[in-house]
Amino acid sequence: MPNRAPQPVERQLPTEESRDLITLVRDIVQREIAPRAAEEEDAGHFPREVFSLLSESGLLGLPYDSEYGGGDQPYEVYLQVLEELAAARLTVGLGVSVHSLSCHALAGYGTKEQQAEHLPAMLGGGLLGAYCLSEPASGSDAASLRTKAVRDGDSWVITGTKSWITHGGIADFYTVMARSGGEGARGITAYLVPGDTPGLNAAAPEKKMGMKGSPTAQLNFDGVRVPDSRRIGEEGQGFAIALSALDSGRLGIAACAIGVAQAALDEAVSYATGRQQFGRPIADFQGLRFMLADMATRIEAGRALYLAAARLRDAGRPFSRQAAMAKLFCTDTAMSVTTDAVQVLGGYGYTLDFPVERYMREAKVLQIVEGTNQIQRMVIARHLAGPETR
Repeated sequence: MPNRAPQPVERQLPTEESRDLITLVRDIVQREIAPRAAEEEDAGHFPREVFSLLSESGLLGLPYDSEYGGGDQPYEVYLQVLEELAAARLTVGLGVSVHSLSCHALAGYGTKEQQAEHLPAMLGGGLLGAYCLSEPASGSDAASLRTKAVRDGDSWVITGTKSWITHGGIADFYTVMARSGGEGARGITAYLVPGDTPGLNAAAPEKKMGMKGSPTAQLNFDGVRVPDSRRIGEEGQGFAIALSALDSGRLGIAACAIGVAQAALDEAVSYATGRQQFGRPIADFQGLRFMLADMATRIEAGRALYLAAARLRDAGRPFSRQAAMAKLFCTDTAMSVTTDAVQVLGGYGYTLDFPVERYMREAKVLQIVEGTNQIQRMVIARHLAGPETR
């Protein structure tokens, strides 16, 4: 039995345009992303040139309005693009998801004047964004954030620290949540902060077990002055804006997770059909065949779950519970499938000669970002049983 080459995922896409879009993405992946992914991740290289190419190709603003440079694509299509990118290199897939997340506030809550001024460059002008909600002492409990925004005439002065910021230190703009009023969720406002604003500085990137090519850094706001024209939404609306963005962002993480899992399965099948033991391919042994079958089934279930949630979003229906379910299930699936892929490859799976060890290290962070999977379970339970009694 020869090695079985990975087959492209059979996708159900709504239009001829979306099918052409996936073809374009696969071409970019094969030419510009996949060949250098392992080497650049090992070196900690962030592929800014790839993001420039994605922007030029119209792939950084897919779910947004074409009036401002977006792609007018439904989430059903956008998420499948993310999956393709993440399967080639999670740094790229997750980076596109984070960029989209950072555009959400302005696209959904900005004034027409703000959108006309800023969105074209954000969506298709080569800029790269980041999203600033978490802080050293407020991760899961985001409503307790301490970064302050104080009004000074026609401006706001932002002081504080944000942590775990993907693209921290290299982003061209930051969507920042800061406390402009009293305690709790209603005291938070959203701001659009240029990356080169005086007083905004990034610490050295975190040293991580995976995604070494994607910089994650703490940001320090030392009296950062932002004009009121860059306030997004009403004063005190920032936390609601943040939660709205996270619902969509969780679907992005779910799609990225399935991309990583699919890449791991493809590698495992290729290895198992080519590796000979006891005179035959190890894929002939029932125990291993069942492992591969279970891996593939979990991936298909996860893909169906995130697409079902995306279709609810596209139809304008509530999808928060389904987004939490998709994020939870898909990222747990990625962790399980990548761990099994290492097992299929045996000792080779534990070496840098094969990519499955990298997939396993990368999958772990997906269970943490955009709300830990424990938080997702809390969100789902609240939809089922109501808020916790105190």
